[in-house]
Amino acid sequence: MNEIINKVANSSLEVFDLEDYYPSGIRTQIDIAQWLEEGFLLKEKDFREALKNHDWSQYQNHFIAIHCSAEAILPAWATILVTVHLQPFAKKVTLGKKEEIDTILYNEILSQIDYSNYSNKPVILKGCSKKPVPESAYVFAMQNLQKVAKSVMFGEACSAVPLFKKKS
Repeated sequence: MNEIINKVANSSLEVFDLEDYYPSGIRTQIDIAQWLEEGFLLKEKDFREALKNHDWSQYQNHFIAIHCSAEAILPAWATILVTVHLQPFAKKVTLGKKEEIDTILYNEILSQIDYSNYSNKPVILKGCSKKPVPESAYVFAMQNLQKVAKSVMFGEACSAVPLFKKKS
């Protein structure tokens, strides 16, 4: 019987797995509408008092997205003031919806990676993640890998889709 040889393990193929960079932590969305009078009016004195009395410690080590679900016109300082209260507790505060937190986190993380390890090598940008990796993270990673890699494929080694090959 012939021995089965794992050609993928023996190749120079590098796998870039975005799950490896997934920042663990609780994602929480805070809706400013909860502090608006009649759901749309911000009264500064009441707003400040409500923020002062809110238990901000419940957001310890959370990734926070601040947004307003009401169709209210808010002064720019409103979200900034909420951020002031969150800063001592939250890992990160962003403006937008909860779904946007991972996009922002991945952009920060991927912009700090040293991609030189992938220089002139064939790379697989691993797909099929179990964690919520936003599509924008794949786009951002591809832009950086394309600058250095010999080629980039998407998926798994057994069924990768070619995306890019450096011209000789």
